[in-house]
Amino acid sequence: MPPAAKSGDASVAAKPAPKPMAPEVKTLVDRMQAFYEKTGDFKAGFKQDYKYKAFRRTQTSTGTVTYKKPGLMRWEYENPSKRTFVLAGNKVYMHDPEAQTLSVAAMDTSKLSASVTFLFGQGKLADEFAITQGACKDCKGTLLVLDPLKEEPRFRQVRLEVDPATAQVLKSTVVDPDGSENTIAFLNLKTNVGIAADSFKLNPPEGTRVDDFTKKAR
Repeated sequence: MPPAAKSGDASVAAKPAPKPMAPEVKTLVDRMQAFYEKTGDFKAGFKQDYKYKAFRRTQTSTGTVTYKKPGLMRWEYENPSKRTFVLAGNKVYMHDPEAQTLSVAAMDTSKLSASVTFLFGQGKLADEFAITQGACKDCKGTLLVLDPLKEEPRFRQVRLEVDPATAQVLKSTVVDPDGSENTIAFLNLKTNVGIAADSFKLNPPEGTRVDDFTKKAR
């Protein structure tokens, strides 16, 4: 092992344990987790703003998102261009009608962060993040700031704006390692409305090219 990591080396500093959540933050986090654990399905409109730090520009997209337990999710982008993403089991499908392509790729959902899986009623945010309340003048709800407890190569921070009355997530922001921000606002969220499993099937028109990367990866 490297010299700095030798047992008994006084130069090795243990990472300080995270501070316990403030009582009001823990109460809201527990309510939020419970809300999604009892949610069998949901549908909402969304507005996505991706701020590219390097290019100093923001790309805005809108559409609808649908979810059904266990692990079925569909993102239907309407603007600025039509695209459909479906997560089903350990596969993700992307249909681009303009390019007439349907791509299929593998996704190990067991490795997804709790910042995503808690929406599925799985994963505990407090197990992966130090959670504090942030200041936000423009927020409609309570801002929760989630800092990873361990080194996380996929993102730097997660921020959740939560409705204190319902414990629903109104807005989610993921800060990339380079400082870019992916913000998704959920609009008119409706839960447990009885969404059919067939809603997550893709039926692209004849002539669509299918690229199945799950087969090529074997």
